[in-house]
Amino acid sequence: MVAPSSSPPSAWRGRGRLETIRGLLVAALLVPFVCLMGVSTIQAFSASGPGDRFPAILILVSAGIGLPAFMAIVARRILRHAAAIDSERSEMMELYNRARLDALLDGLTGLGNHRAFQDELSRQLDIATREGAPLGLLLIDVDDLKTVNDSKGHVAGDDLLVAIGRIAATNLRRADRAFRVGGDEFAILLPQADLETGQSIGRRILASALSGGDPSGPIDPFSVSIGVSAVPSPSSEPRFLYGNADAALYWAKRHGRTAVVAYDPRLHGDGAEARPIAELTAGIEAVLSTRAVRPVYQPIFSMTTGVPIGFEGLVRPTHGAPFADAGTMFMAAEAVGRTVELDLLCLEVVAGSVGPLEPGTYISVNLSPRTLESSLFRVGELKAIFHRNGIPLDQIVLELTERERVEDLDQLRKNVDACRRAGMRLAADDVGAGNAGLRLLSEVSFDIVKIDLSLVQGGVLHDPSHAVLRALQELASQWRASVVAEGVETPEQLATILAVGIGAGQGYLLGRPDEERTSPQLDLTALAQPGVDGTHSALDRALGDGSTAASPAA
Repeated sequence: MVAPSSSPPSAWRGRGRLETIRGLLVAALLVPFVCLMGVSTIQAFSASGPGDRFPAILILVSAGIGLPAFMAIVARRILRHAAAIDSERSEMMELYNRARLDALLDGLTGLGNHRAFQDELSRQLDIATREGAPLGLLLIDVDDLKTVNDSKGHVAGDDLLVAIGRIAATNLRRADRAFRVGGDEFAILLPQADLETGQSIGRRILASALSGGDPSGPIDPFSVSIGVSAVPSPSSEPRFLYGNADAALYWAKRHGRTAVVAYDPRLHGDGAEARPIAELTAGIEAVLSTRAVRPVYQPIFSMTTGVPIGFEGLVRPTHGAPFADAGTMFMAAEAVGRTVELDLLCLEVVAGSVGPLEPGTYISVNLSPRTLESSLFRVGELKAIFHRNGIPLDQIVLELTERERVEDLDQLRKNVDACRRAGMRLAADDVGAGNAGLRLLSEVSFDIVKIDLSLVQGGVLHDPSHAVLRALQELASQWRASVVAEGVETPEQLATILAVGIGAGQGYLLGRPDEERTSPQLDLTALAQPGVDGTHSALDRALGDGSTAASPAA
């Protein structure tokens, strides 16, 4: 289990503010009381005669008895309301932490999920960089899981994955953390561990799998491949720790599997996409020179009218490109320092095919923090791209995510402000994905808040996620920002965001990324009703006779 590592800043400050309120109230009550007592005393004893002093003294005594009692009643009521505010904030913090914990757990194995792994990896790399502490990483791939699923059924495959989680937990030290980061992929972070320690733990896990040594009972023996790396040796650069472990795992799978392989730069190259740096450099150069990306567009729908209010422009590598998908392509670009150039190429490709935008709609494009915090970034280049393609700047939304760590916040703010002055709007992407977006929300002003699919999907089953959805919506309302729920994939999830009152939604249930930027108006009421078989058959009913959903991108 992975404990949440952050809470809303307002919750942290709530109790301190309450104590400040109490101090101010006490001061506010004492000052007028002392002043009144002083004035009354002077009046009483400056009266001209003994007969005139008695009424003044009577007033003074009455004020001395009645005024403190009255002020005490008022103060008690004010403090009661302040205590209620503090209690509500504490409750909200608890709901937030519970929801965030749900969003960071893998439902099958109980281990941390990919989001939790990214958060913990970032935290541990910070410690390793700051303190020079060693850090080991194991990447585990279950061999032939597809064969198990095909021959014995998916239940047997799930049992195998659960067994991996239990075997890992049995062989780890107290400070180690295990995560399920993909379908059959696991990662284990080993603080204060060198390469040899990582190899030793990896061998114990492999031996347990081969012997069927599940702590909860006997299982059929199975095989895993494990890649190991560590900082400061052999991964001298902490940011390459993951890529180097992945390179070792890739080598193990290509050379017989059922092995624990420690990263060796002489065999495995430098770590990104399990390919040597020279190969990655050549691949990115080929993508940039041949423009080997194609655009797809995913519609964003109003949850009130069911009509598209915008489109997110995405890219896919073209057939025959050096990279299989956009994720590995951008990882490689960051590894070789070409993120800014790749971002600008993708913007050019997306803008070149989007066509005239309907009034009231927008096109959103993704920008890496690496681009917006770069001193090489020029807002004039963005303006030129959109002007060449006839897209008004007030119909442009720049989506910024914090999946990559922001290293120069001041420069990022400067570039963001320049984009906003030019007329473009800014969206915070993946808010709620671990720490992603939450830190940026406190540092940068956004026009649109895009809630990550983990909270949208979790909101169906977990009341805390529901509460956080409402809280984010209320915060966005205070900032006069609009909210988009991402990852809407089932009728139940659509019903959730409709019930919460989120203004816009995006996801495969509503419309898939497609090369054609067209989408019909949806009947949201019909679409939110599950099909008889529990699948997305409701989509066909919502679109009406003769209509089909946009085909998925290849």
